[in-house]
Amino acid sequence: MMDQIVFANPTYLYLLLSIIPLTIWYVFRHSKQQAYLQSSDASMFHHGPKSWRVYLRHSLFFLRQLALIALIIALARPQSSSSGQNITIEGIDIIISLDVSGSMLARDLQPDRLEASKIVAADFIEGRPDDRMGLVIFSGETFTQVPLTTDHAILLNMFSGIKSGMIEDGTAIGDGLATAVTRLKDSKAISKVVILLTDGENNAGAVDPITAAEIAKVFGIRVYTIGVGTYGTAPYPVQTPFGIQLRDMQVEIDEPLLQNIAQKTDGKYFRATSNQKLAEIYKEIDKLERSKIDVTEFKRKHEEYLPWALLALGILLVEFLLRNTWFRSIT
Repeated sequence: MMDQIVFANPTYLYLLLSIIPLTIWYVFRHSKQQAYLQSSDASMFHHGPKSWRVYLRHSLFFLRQLALIALIIALARPQSSSSGQNITIEGIDIIISLDVSGSMLARDLQPDRLEASKIVAADFIEGRPDDRMGLVIFSGETFTQVPLTTDHAILLNMFSGIKSGMIEDGTAIGDGLATAVTRLKDSKAISKVVILLTDGENNAGAVDPITAAEIAKVFGIRVYTIGVGTYGTAPYPVQTPFGIQLRDMQVEIDEPLLQNIAQKTDGKYFRATSNQKLAEIYKEIDKLERSKIDVTEFKRKHEEYLPWALLALGILLVEFLLRNTWFRSIT
C-alpha cells in the first residue's frame, strides 16, 4: 500500500515563508509604480480603456512564485513510501487418534459417543484449513485411516464412514498413540500434535501407553488426551431376543493413564461428559494450537523530487517566453 508523502530534508520547507514578503514587496512596488509622460495635461489617459495584457502582466510574478514553490519542494526531497507485509503461515501437523471400540456406542452423548466425536472433530478440521491432518483409528488393533494431508475434503469423507466394529474390538490405547507418533515423527512442522480420544482402559495391543508417550516426547510430539463418557453409568445398546435394548453399563475410563500421557508430552487431559463439553474441549485445543504466522514488514521509499524540479523548470521557461513575447512591451 502507498503511504503519505514524507520529506528527506523538511527544513527546506521553511523557505516557503519567503513567499509572503516577496508578495508584499511586489504589491507595494507596483502600487507606487507610475508611468511618466511630459504633457501639460494627462487627464485624458485616466479613463482610457486598458488592454487585457495590462491585467495579465501580474501572471508573470505568479508564475515565478509557483516556480519557487516547486523548486523548494524539490529541495526538500519528497519521498513516497510503499509498505506491506510478507506473511508465512506454517501449519501444524495434527493426527486425530480415535477409539472406535464397541463401548463408543454408549449413548450418554448424543446420538452416541462415536458419532458425537466425529461431528465435533469434523468442525475442528474445517476450522483449520492451513494444517496438515491425519486420522488413526484403534480398538483391539490400530489402523491409519488417513495419513497427513491438506486435502481436508478427503479427510472429512473418510471420517464420515467410520463405524464401530471396523476392526477387532478392544482398547489398544498404546498402539493407537504409537501409530499416530509414527505418522508424525518425520514431520518438519513447527508443532506436532496428537489428539487421542478414548472412553475406556488399555486392555489390548502390543505397545504400552506410557512407552508410546515417551516416544512421542522424544520426537517433540504433544498429546492432548480426551476421556469420553459420563461419570457412573451410561446407557449402552445391547442385542436381546426382543431386539436392541438400552442397559446401563459402568463407565470405566483410565483417567490417571490419560493424564500421565498428556503430562509427559506437555499436553493436556480433558474429560468430555456431554456433547457441549466435547465441543468446548476441541475449541480449547484449537486456541492452544494455532498456526504460527511469521509477519515481516517492509518499507520502500521512492524519490519524488524530479517531477517538482521539472515543473519548476517548465514554469520558468513559460514565464521567460511570455516576458519576452506578449508582455515585452509592458514589463
